[in-house]
Amino acid sequence: MKDGVNGVALGVFIFFFLAVTVLGFLAARWRRAADPLHLDEWGLGGRSFGTWVTWFLLGGDLYTAYTFVAVPAAIYSAGAGGFFAVPYTIITYPLVFLFLPRLWSVSHKHGYVTSSDFIRGRFGSKSLSVAVAITGIIATMPYIALQLVGIQAVLDVMGVGGSDSTNWFLKDLPLLIAFGVLAAYTYSSGLRAPALIAFVKDALIYIVIAVAIIYIPYKLGGFDDIFSKAGAAYAVKTNGVPRGSLVTGPQAQWAYATLAMGSAMALFLYPHSVTAVLSSRSRDTIRRNTTILPLYSLMLGLLALLGFMALAADVGGKGYNAQLAIPQLFENMFPSWFAGVAFAAIGIGALVPAAIMSIAAANLFTRNIYRDLIKPDATPAQQTAVSKAVSLVVKVGALVFVLTMDKTVAINFQLLGGIWILQTVPAIVGGLFTRWFHRWALLAGWAAGMGYGTWKAYEQSSPAQSHFGGNSDMIPWIGEKGYIGLTAFVLNIGVAVVLTLVLRALKAPAGVDETAPTDYTAEATPALPEPTDPAPGPTPGLPEPAGA
Repeated sequence: MKDGVNGVALGVFIFFFLAVTVLGFLAARWRRAADPLHLDEWGLGGRSFGTWVTWFLLGGDLYTAYTFVAVPAAIYSAGAGGFFAVPYTIITYPLVFLFLPRLWSVSHKHGYVTSSDFIRGRFGSKSLSVAVAITGIIATMPYIALQLVGIQAVLDVMGVGGSDSTNWFLKDLPLLIAFGVLAAYTYSSGLRAPALIAFVKDALIYIVIAVAIIYIPYKLGGFDDIFSKAGAAYAVKTNGVPRGSLVTGPQAQWAYATLAMGSAMALFLYPHSVTAVLSSRSRDTIRRNTTILPLYSLMLGLLALLGFMALAADVGGKGYNAQLAIPQLFENMFPSWFAGVAFAAIGIGALVPAAIMSIAAANLFTRNIYRDLIKPDATPAQQTAVSKAVSLVVKVGALVFVLTMDKTVAINFQLLGGIWILQTVPAIVGGLFTRWFHRWALLAGWAAGMGYGTWKAYEQSSPAQSHFGGNSDMIPWIGEKGYIGLTAFVLNIGVAVVLTLVLRALKAPAGVDETAPTDYTAEATPALPEPTDPAPGPTPGLPEPAGA
């Protein structure tokens, strides 16, 4: 690690940060809202985004700064197990191709803003709707916190904020400034801000990875040397246990496969994923995106290799914080000016998803707790005002989480969030295809899955902590170690099926379904060729094109 502040890298980082800040505020004038006080406009960008805007928005939403830092960090720490992120992002797209267009259609038909809106309309159950909303909010909070962890890792490597002895306020001041700017332009521009900034974020990430995958191996002597040195590093034992392996061993294969499958099922049910999907202008836009988004999976595979490169470059040492490994690799290997570009890619890669996540969590609270339980007659303007305020509260909560808790706790709570989100699959995905499940059975299944998954995750320990130390445990009756979330999901489905049979036999009231079969294939407009998205930028004083 270099001593002091890397002034050149910091200067480049600040330049890009200021550029996206300006874009964030200008986004309020990009595709100016017909009614800026309506939640459809602030929280869903007017449901107007075409193929390319949606692609960048979903990419910015799903492939975050934490992905940039944590996936190679997992490989740096333990080896090939970290590659589970690559197959799960490949598996997920055929799955979501089946159900996301249906979710878009029924949501567009009925004006649903969140997945919980759909649950309430489909099953006539506020209790189930609120349960899904609460699940989404609590699963999103640590995810936002981890975006701030990504920014903090970059700032630490650049030497900004001082040493451990520095006054806490001065040490965290750069992060506080970044948070304040994020909160301001999200409040002002809503979903349009991250949608516009995502163009810059994704361009920077692609450039950095393309350069890194060529330049760093050249500096380290090629991939033969990289894999050889990484293999030697994994072979080093601590208390008789090797650090990791280049290839997933037989004992870890169930955990690897179930984690990949469970993560694939949950990925697009996170509130921020649903928000990005519902912001698009047509169901064909969703179909196109499920065919081109796998390009990000290719990028992710190349990104994961950076974990091996950090080992080969001898970044860190015993007890080193793995979350700093990739920023430190860039600091050590790149010229200072390009290290600044790489740090900007990570930093902006944190701002985009953090903005979308806070908007999505705020929408859930506003629509499914505030409107449904507190103020049923809330006007669109009141809903928008509440959602804006809650988005700030969510960001403050994430910031407090980062500043007051150990980073490994935040990481493991994010893993717990994946277990929780998976328990919404029967209600959301099942509801898109069938009304057979009884609403009370779905609620009981959700409670069983949430309880089991949380309990088993709490029991997991690691060298660093006594609880929430992992996301795998023995699978009952199989005798193999697997992903807790998938086991909880099977329990969830089992309870829902059995209780549905019982409740239907007892003729328990099933609730009113406000949807119709044709709603799930409805188009926004007559089938016409979708116009190409215009180049992003403010267009003051000009009428928007039809459909924009």
